[in-house]
Amino acid sequence: MTDKQSRIQALIGSIVAFLNKKKHSDFGAAVTLAKLEQIDSLNHQFINVPAVSTPHGKTLGKAIAGVTDPEMKVIADCILAAKDDLVWREDRGQFYEPGTNLGAGYTNCNLHTLLVGPDGCSFHHEDFLLGIFVLGPRTLYRDHKHKARELYLNLSDRSGWRFEGAEWTDYQGGSVIWNDSNKPHATRVYEKPFISVFAWTENISSKCTLVFRDDWEEIEHFLQTQNQ
Repeated sequence: MTDKQSRIQALIGSIVAFLNKKKHSDFGAAVTLAKLEQIDSLNHQFINVPAVSTPHGKTLGKAIAGVTDPEMKVIADCILAAKDDLVWREDRGQFYEPGTNLGAGYTNCNLHTLLVGPDGCSFHHEDFLLGIFVLGPRTLYRDHKHKARELYLNLSDRSGWRFEGAEWTDYQGGSVIWNDSNKPHATRVYEKPFISVFAWTENISSKCTLVFRDDWEEIEHFLQTQNQ
């Protein structure tokens, strides 16, 4: 096993270890683990994909450094160790139809890397994604939905979420969020960059669509002008 493979497997292992603690109480954790166990049972081989760096390296570094929850810091330390081994990408029409207005915050600084998936990943799967997702500070990730069922494991100390247009709620590091198929959801990021583990457990080829809310510009203005 190469050092690169060891670092990436350690990262996946840290995610699995945390989800294992949640699998009896959290449906999304159980579903995600079942997919990961399937990969193990099929003896998937490690794929040595050439790394791709990101111009948002400073934001990524700040997001990792901002993780303070002890259990989440284990995962964050593994991300830090493996970050130069991974393929970092921005959403440039991969997840939405061309021309979708996702707002300046999201467009200017969104970042992800896939550990498991169909393309550019360390382990191949045609209908499952596991990766790391990053947003820049003071960003509204506008309300949207998708056919894929989705898990977020929040690493950041604080992030705001709303579901189906209801009230905003802040979630702490270590919180697990499950978005069922076509369930609208939104995220708001405060003064520190946001970082999380995410998984799409099926229907990964389906596009995301925005679910319009009339307060987007108001929230984006607030995030840009207020000290949280």
